[in-house]
Amino acid sequence: MIVAGLTGSIAMGKTETAKQFALRGIPVFDSDAAVHQLYAKGGKAVAAIAEIAPEAVTDGAVNRDQLSASIREHPEILKRVEHAVHPLVRAMQEDFLATARSTGCAVAILDIPLLFETGRDKDVDIIIVVSTSPGIQRQRALQRQGMTAEKFDFILSRQLPDAEKRRRADYVIDTSISIADSQRQVDRILAKLVTPGNS
Repeated sequence: MIVAGLTGSIAMGKTETAKQFALRGIPVFDSDAAVHQLYAKGGKAVAAIAEIAPEAVTDGAVNRDQLSASIREHPEILKRVEHAVHPLVRAMQEDFLATARSTGCAVAILDIPLLFETGRDKDVDIIIVVSTSPGIQRQRALQRQGMTAEKFDFILSRQLPDAEKRRRADYVIDTSISIADSQRQVDRILAKLVTPGNS
């Protein structure tokens, strides 16, 4: 089974691209959704976050907007948050991959926003980077609810530059044109990956 790492900077179209892989029957692990689960009431990361940033926990759940604000104000706590959360996400990913292998999948995808930044690129067989132009990226990002130019720039500062991600990718999906065009790019990649011998 080929384990593909799917990544891309904020507002590049990665969520839609992951959906297109899933619609084609490819199992996709959504790391961001996993974090939501860990931060929800009763989630395994809530107690750790309460110790690191108590102001970010309300009614037994982590408020992600408040946690982001706390990290912007106190950047030194970011490493502690990552140290608490990343192992939990990784354990969920390993369970996902074990299930995918047991069902005979040829390809499974780990959707990891900070694939390169956290060193997870070493844990996958191939890397698919979702990209678009800086202008389109900024326009998409600033249309999101609660996004500001300051927050966008902070998020970008934590991410490897898009040009470097593209350079290190095995495949690049450019989402600048249309969803239909992106779908064709997904199909071309799968045609190369889902072949006899890859499972």
